[in-house]
Amino acid sequence: MDAARFEPQDPGFAERIRASFAKQGAMHTIGATLAEVAPGRVVIELPWQQALTQQHGFLHAGMIATALDSACGYAGSTLMPADAGILTIEYKINLLAPGQGQRFRMEGLVVKPGRTITVAEGRAYALHEGREKLIATMGATLMTITGRAGIQH
Repeated sequence: MDAARFEPQDPGFAERIRASFAKQGAMHTIGATLAEVAPGRVVIELPWQQALTQQHGFLHAGMIATALDSACGYAGSTLMPADAGILTIEYKINLLAPGQGQRFRMEGLVVKPGRTITVAEGRAYALHEGREKLIATMGATLMTITGRAGIQH
């Protein structure tokens, strides 16, 4: 999907996304960082940490889903007005391979933006010794929220 074809409504979208991401306790807790912000596309990176693994030492599926959800949500938010918030109303994740790597890259891409509902896709990659492996995909449905106290960036 070529996210470059989308035109953001807010010229300050990148700064708005970075400021919002900085407020996310969940992303801070798991050690995630915001690597890229572009119209309709956001990349979040996450280092492997023992504290985020399941019993076999793989990155826990819940951590993968958490970071992919944020990547998809922020990708959608890049195309929204400055005063709008966003909430995920549905997602489905496919776990394709164990979360085994030194770092992980979660990419969110807008498939179809909308005034109220936006559809995004996410892809999670494990990075190990210079190689990249697709470990999960996500389909997400996002809702634009305006005029509601406490829900905006």
